[in-house]
Amino acid sequence: MSDRKQIGVGIIGYEPGRSWAAVAHVPALRGLPEYRVTAVATTRLESAQAAAAEIGLSTDRAFTSAGELAACADVDVIAVTVKVPHHLELVRAAVAAGKHVYCEWPLGNGVAEAEEIARLVSDAGLEGIIGLQARCAPPVAYLRDLIAAGEIGEVISSNMFGTGIQWGGWVDRPNTYLMDPANGATLMTIPFGHAVDMMCHCLGEFASLSATTAIRQPVVTQLENGATWEKRTPDQVVVTGTLESGAVAVAHYRGGTSRGANFAWEINGTKGDLRLEAASGHAQMSDLSLSGGFGKDKQLQPLDVPARYRWVPEGISGVALNVAQVYRLLSNALDGKGATGMGFEIAVERHRMLAAVEAAAASGELVRLQG
Repeated sequence: MSDRKQIGVGIIGYEPGRSWAAVAHVPALRGLPEYRVTAVATTRLESAQAAAAEIGLSTDRAFTSAGELAACADVDVIAVTVKVPHHLELVRAAVAAGKHVYCEWPLGNGVAEAEEIARLVSDAGLEGIIGLQARCAPPVAYLRDLIAAGEIGEVISSNMFGTGIQWGGWVDRPNTYLMDPANGATLMTIPFGHAVDMMCHCLGEFASLSATTAIRQPVVTQLENGATWEKRTPDQVVVTGTLESGAVAVAHYRGGTSRGANFAWEINGTKGDLRLEAASGHAQMSDLSLSGGFGKDKQLQPLDVPARYRWVPEGISGVALNVAQVYRLLSNALDGKGATGMGFEIAVERHRMLAAVEAAAASGELVRLQG
């Protein structure tokens, strides 16, 4: 950072001890010297004041509306960390106040909302950065460079599978909203969306694809009380296609968890192979391990990720790490050190790809994507 003042962040959406803002955003920001949390907003004054107390803010920094938070002179960036259906209205409030935005993924509830959010921020000349943080994980950044440098030769194929934890046979109370596709938070948009974004970031976009979706467990049980919920969103998503490079790609996500592996991504090239693994299909928040084999190697070996792929202090760990990596890209951009590479146009492209997946699954036909 230069000698500029700290960047003030106002967080919208915070539940002490359990929300994504609480476990990822605030720890990330506390570990980055260029930032400080200056305000918080929730829907109720009581919860906003509880959030402020946990963060270490005075009660006059607790708000119940995005407009009030955005009006604060010491808020430079607004972090939108609430459910997807509220993203558009909250980004609109931030833009009206001239504030930059870090918005969690998905950007909007469908393509049209994502496009409108991106237009609002672009027209205002503000920075908008999307929380597709899997692409910022140090092993992923290293993997991408290995591929770009030709270390595995021409990429021939890519195979990925993962599980979603939710969208299986059970649901906990805070996540019952995931059962309704109208809320925009589905197996396809969240774990699959994060993972396939990571894949396309490293290998390039799909030129054409086919897809299958299914609901294999139509009734789920709520853990707390045994109530049953109808699942109206797919718990199986399978995409096969050809990337713009010509490589063949397959990605399969399913709801729930596996007693075996829960995430693996293997990339096969003419000169070598790479494999990324994790204990969870949520690649954006998991510890990822990278292995590779090159030339005459007979098997994969663990690869150490060079220190240069970690852009943030060592004290930041766990689910906060990749979020901090995104915030560092934003602070660099605000300091005039180049584009983040994670603007809202990236999110719009991903939304359009997921819409193509849905169209392919509905029609049973090959869908060609436009560049």
